[in-house]
Formats: sequence, C-alpha cells, structure tokens
Amino acid sequence: MKNILTNGIALTLSALVAFGCGGGAKKKESAGTSESGKQVVTEKGSDTMVLLAQAWAEAFGSKHADIQVQVTGGGSGTGIAALIGGTTDIANASRPMSPEERAQIKQKFGSDVLEIPVAKDGIGIYVNPDNPVQSLTTEQLRGIYTGTIKDWKDVGGKPGAIILYGRENSSGTYVFFKEHVLNKGDFAKNTQALPGTAAIVNSVSKDKAGIGYGGEAYAKGVKVLGIAGADGKAVSLSEETVRSGAYPLSRSLFFYLRQAPSGGVKTYVDWVLSPDGQAVVKKAGYYPIAAGA
Repeated sequence: MKNILTNGIALTLSALVAFGCGGGAKKKESAGTSESGKQVVTEKGSDTMVLLAQAWAEAFGSKHADIQVQVTGGGSGTGIAALIGGTTDIANASRPMSPEERAQIKQKFGSDVLEIPVAKDGIGIYVNPDNPVQSLTTEQLRGIYTGTIKDWKDVGGKPGAIILYGRENSSGTYVFFKEHVLNKGDFAKNTQALPGTAAIVNSVSKDKAGIGYGGEAYAKGVKVLGIAGADGKAVSLSEETVRSGAYPLSRSLFFYLRQAPSGGVKTYVDWVLSPDGQAVVKKAGYYPIAAGA
C-alpha cells in the first residue's frame, strides 16, 4: 500500500487554501472554525479505530490548543459516506475504499481521494475464556460463519451450538472479514449483528458458546484464538505476525481525505504520522505503521 510519507504527496505542501469544490485547480482540505475561534478537525468512521482516534485527539489537543479534533464512530462505511457528502474532514476506515467510492469523490470534488495508512491491526477471533478451543483454521472459521459448522464439538470443543456474533454491514471489519474469511460469501442468518466491537467483546465474554471477531485493542475479558494455516500450525495475533503477514487477518488502518490537507487538518495528519503520534498507536493497543516506532 502506498505510504503517504514516501510519496511526498500533499503533506509537504505549505500554502493554506480554504477547501472548496468545483472546477479549476485542486484545493486543499482545511479545518473549520468553532465558536471559540479554534480550528475544528472532524474525524468520522471506523469503530475499530475509535479508541485510537480518541487517544490521538486527546494527545494532539494537549500540544495544539488552537485546534480541536472531534471524533465520532459509526463504522467505516458511515465515515466514507460522510467524506463523500462533505460532512467530515477525515474518514477513518479499517478497510480500503472501493473503486465506486473513490469515483464518487472524483466526480463530486474533482480530485483523487487521498489514502493515508496510519496504523496496523489484526482481526482477532474472540471466544469465551472457558472455551477449550485454542485455534481454528480459516476453513473452519468460514464454516462457522457461513453456518455449515454449527457445533463446537466439530472443531475440538465441548458439544453445544455455536453462537455467532458479528458486525453490521456498515463496518469495515465486517467487509474485511466477509472478503478474507468468507470469500465474499454470506454470513449465516443466525449471526447476531452488533453495533460495535465493544458490544461483541461484551457478549462473548458472557457467553461460553459465543464467537466473535474484531480488533485486538478491544480484546479484554475474552480469549483470542490462533489461526492455523494449511500446515496446521496456529499463528497467534501479535505485532510480529501482523508485520510479517504471517497472521492471515492482518490489515492496515486508514485516513481518507477528499484532497490534500492544509491548515489544522494538515497539522493533525502530520502529527499522527510523527513519532509522537505513532507512539500513541502502540500505547492504545494497535501497531505503528513503521517497525520500531
């Protein structure tokens, strides 16, 4: 994936141009202004990234009193829709934007969407701590979530129906899981769609028959299973396995902007990619975009 730091795209631009749309030369994305006179940067989207975005906003605000970062969730699809609609400066996404979504930005604003990887993450498979199962193959995981495997005894657990927890279809994690685990197949009809990863973790922590999925940063009070490959060897979710790609459900987390940033938006994006911003990534339970950050 393209790294905005190496591409030297908009982040090195210094002129401050107010955001606008329409024909002519491309303009840069800048922050709005609050009643208190502060520049306001709006950030909306991925629930996976909410904990991280809130931590960024707090740490950034302590060093930039003149800029206020407002964070809301709702899912990657919701954030991307807001970006297309012009109601957020930054869309947080745990999955890449689709060609159709990119085309809408191009058509409406006359610019190519700006994709900025800001962190790395792995989707963990959650089960109750009392569940004896330690790992699943991707084929078993697919069978569970498509409904062809319905009992824990069929994957090495105690006899009993498997209770499925998942995300709503506006979630980037839902889309990623559907593409990479289900091979774009349909989820079983009895999958309980919950509004956020925290809700999945809460449900699985209380349900000995439950299984769910989501970002590692949320995995409190649940057990995260290893995922076994064709050789049968389970790979645990860790920074090392995410960076190497050995963990099958590794992914990048993104900022998306309609165009090159300026003003408070640029200041914030630059800070997120800086050593200080990337230190927050690790502290919040995610993985920095560069090793050793």
